[in-house]
This record gives sequence, structure tokens and C-alpha cells, in this order.
Amino acid sequence: MASQEQQALPERPKGEETAAPSKSAAKKAAKEKEKAGKAAKRQEQERLEKEKADASDTSKHLYGKLSDGLLAEDQDTTPNLTGLRELSSEYENKEVTLRARVHNARVQSAKLAFLDLRQRTENIQAVIAEGGEHGISRQMVKFCGGLNKESVVLVTGLVKAPKEPVNSATVSNLELHVVKAFIVSEGPIQLPMQVKDAMRPPPIGEEAETEEQVDSSGAPIVTLNTRLNNRVLSLRTPTDQAIFQINGAVCELFREHMLKHHFQELQTPKIAGAATEGGAGVFEINYFNTPAFLTQSPQFYKQMAIAGDMEKVFEIGPVFRAENSNTPRHLTEFTGLDFEMEIHNTWEEIIDFAEDLLISIFNGLRERCKYWMAVIQREYPDAGNFQIPEGRAPRIRFADGIKMLNEAGIEASADEDISTTNEKTLGRLILQKYHTDFYFLTHYPAAARPFYTHLAPSDPSLTHSYDAFMRGQEIVSGAQRIHDPAKLTERMKSMEPPLDPESEGFRHYVNAFRMGCAPHGGGGFGLNRITMLWLGLANIRQATLFPRDPGRKAP
Repeated sequence: MASQEQQALPERPKGEETAAPSKSAAKKAAKEKEKAGKAAKRQEQERLEKEKADASDTSKHLYGKLSDGLLAEDQDTTPNLTGLRELSSEYENKEVTLRARVHNARVQSAKLAFLDLRQRTENIQAVIAEGGEHGISRQMVKFCGGLNKESVVLVTGLVKAPKEPVNSATVSNLELHVVKAFIVSEGPIQLPMQVKDAMRPPPIGEEAETEEQVDSSGAPIVTLNTRLNNRVLSLRTPTDQAIFQINGAVCELFREHMLKHHFQELQTPKIAGAATEGGAGVFEINYFNTPAFLTQSPQFYKQMAIAGDMEKVFEIGPVFRAENSNTPRHLTEFTGLDFEMEIHNTWEEIIDFAEDLLISIFNGLRERCKYWMAVIQREYPDAGNFQIPEGRAPRIRFADGIKMLNEAGIEASADEDISTTNEKTLGRLILQKYHTDFYFLTHYPAAARPFYTHLAPSDPSLTHSYDAFMRGQEIVSGAQRIHDPAKLTERMKSMEPPLDPESEGFRHYVNAFRMGCAPHGGGGFGLNRITMLWLGLANIRQATLFPRDPGRKAP
């Protein structure tokens, strides 16, 4: 049987005998073996040295990495966390615990390291020195000095007054002498951009997307596009932290003013079954295999609420505009602040209310946001340098504004809407004449306003409409609305192209007025544009958390 098995085995073809390795191959293999042996010996030596160092590390319980980012459950006491904004001379020689990001870390020597710890808008220098009352080890000094930037750490230390003010820190008159340091969340070794480099304004104008890597001083350039692509990092800068506090304050002040005047807050749909308002700038979506559209504004719903006897309403919500406008002041999605109200005597009641509302917001920002404005002014010294008139803001008829431009040698027509360039120029002319950055243009031509805008009875080529401006740029557009169904349908049919009042997109809206509706009007504000212009920022994207424009839908 064995002989049969041997016969079944395939015979090795002639010429395939295993060749002996060449001298060079054997020499190479020997070198590789020697190299591997040395590496293994080195690793073993390092392991032994580490074990020896760990055994002699007198402060190994004072630093390290928290397993779940929180203090161990078996801790007898949980320290209260202190904010850097709280620190003052009263804390001197007291021990505090704070959670912060590592803005920078450096080893000065084997016995000394420094941390720059950042909390939102403030930062403080922290010192880690060998020895002392807590017996800080060299291993702890090395650990702290080697922390990755943007790591979140939990640090306990003694608050001391430095020999000289630390000019690189906002808390310059105090420093922290570290006695404990734990990693809560470790930052990566390599960051796509440095937060400290984003703490300078991005280049604007023709230099906005420069290919240069450094500026004239040798500092790295971080463009607006790079910031937006790494938004989580850019949001960590003190300026961005403050900008979005201002954004939130505008919303808060808007809502407060509305509630004070007994307006009712609405939450209207953002999906419509047809393209409304007669414009082409709408986003079409697939709604269960039928076409639908994202609303351009809550306009129809505000007016239908007035027809439903709500009298005075407002909303804070998203607005969508499918306009391929790649400018510093346009977005495809932004936050709208809208209001609508019944009119009792004259359509200018709407302008009065809009002006009082804006002045209330401006004054509120100055009173409540002093700290945040000071933070922004570190980077933008002219932020908030916004001139408001004493008494009522100028109300200039659209035709008179065009006349001011013509007298300045600028070509513009009173029969069509004003261009962005001419808006800014007119803003400068009005600032020179009236000493204000805030004003209104009224009585726009009918051709420049939506179909639901009330025509001026004395001149049907004009409308009972207004825009409010900050620094020569529009921030609110409003008007009296047509509440008479016969006039509304007539106006719709006169548009180019004509609008069908009985179509799916309009019939519910028009029917609201057929059931009777009081005279009314209102306006719509752009939150992000108000913030941008109040602060004097160069681009609306700087005042938008995650901006959407024709070229950006992420992050």
C-alpha cells in the first residue's frame, strides 16, 4: 500500500530542484535578522526603563488619561470647575480646577513646561515645575509639555500672580501652577489648521482665496474657505464664539420686542406644494414621488394668520432662496426674522414699528453684549462702530435716492430696482449728508416689488413699500400688503408672466382674503446680514454657523 501511495505522488519536474540561496541573499537575510534582534533588544530595554521610571514616578497618580473623559467614580470628592472669566486677584493662592483646551504646550527643560490653556474666549498660562509641595515628577513635566494641541484637559492648580504680565494670555495678571493634569479628550497630532492662525481676520477682496501660504510677517494665512471647510476648529476662535453670541442676542432681542408688543409667535411650514411668490428662485424637492418646493419665506402664512384674526404675528425660521448669487452678502439658506401686523390708520405704522424694533435691537446689543463686542474688537477694532441717528432715521423716497446718485454722477433709474453697487454708494452719500448708517428707502416702483405689495393710490406705478439699510446694504424688506381679493387677483394677472390665482400654489392664499381680511403689512429681516453689518464683517458667511451657498452644502 505504501508503494501505491508513493506512486500517486507527483514527480518533481526536472530542473526544479531547490536552488541554494546566493551569497548576496544570505548576507541580506543575516543583516535583517541582526537588525530585528537589535530592535527587539532596544524595545525590551525601553520597556525596562519605563517600568523603572514608572516605579520611581512619585506623581503618576496626578496625571494621565481619564478612561471615559470623566473623573473616576470612586473619587471621594468631585471638584467644582472654574471658568477663566471668573478668575480675579481674589483667587490668588487658591487652588482651582478647570476644563480647557490646550492652545499650546512646550517643554522648557526636563524640570519645567508651560501650557497655554483656552476656554472659549479666554486663555491663561499654566506652569508645570518639578518638585514642590506635591512632588511633581519629571515624567509629569514631560507629559504636560507633550500634550497635543486642542486636547481637552482637566487641570488643577494654584492661582499665582506672575512676575510680569503674560502678554500672550487674556488672563495676563494671573497664572496657574499645575498640580494635576488629566486628558479628557486627546487632540490629533496633526491638525488641518491651527486655531491660533485663525485668530486673525481672513483675507478679503482679491486676496480672499490667495495661494500664498504666509502673510508679510511670515504668519500662516487661513482663508475663509479653509475656515468653513474646518468649521469645528474655526468656531473655537474667540471671535467666532463672540459672533454667534451676537447672533443669538439679535434673535433674543427680536423675540422680546415682539412679545412685549403682544405679537404671537408662529411656526410655519417650509414645504409647499407649488412654487409661490411668483419667483423662479425656489428649490424643488421630491415629496413622496410628487414635486414640492422649499418656501422662499413665511409670507403667505403670515398673511393667512392675519386673515385668521391673529392680528400681530412673528416668526424666526429658515428661508430658502435658489439664487445662484456668489456674493459676500447672499446665501441660499438663511435665518429670517419676520413679522406681520394689522394696520389701523396709515401704512407707515409698519415702518414706525420696524424702526422701533431695529433701534431696540441696536440698543440692546450695546447694553447686553459689551463683553462679546470687546472680544470681537480684539480682531476687528471697528466692530459696533455703527452710527444711529438721534430721533427718527431718515426716510428717503426711492426716487429721491436715485436722484442723489444721479447728482453724484452715477447712472441709475427710478423705474427699476437699485443695484448692490449703487446701494452701497447711496449708503455713503447718506452717511455724509445725514450722519447715519441706518436709514429707510420707501415707495419703490411696482416693477421692483412682489405682486402682493399694495400700490400707492396716488400713483399706481409706486408701492407702499420700504427697505431698511445698514451701512448701505439692505437688511429688511417690507410693505403694506393687498388685502382686497379683487385687487389682488387683478395684480397677479398683470404680472409678467401672469400668475393664476386659482392655481394650486395660490388658491388657498387668495381665498383667505375672499373671506375678509383687515389691512395689514409687515417685513422680513435677515438675521445673518444684521450681525454681519453690525460688526462690520466682510462676508455674511462669517456670521453664519454652517453657511449654504451655490457652492457649499457641507459641512
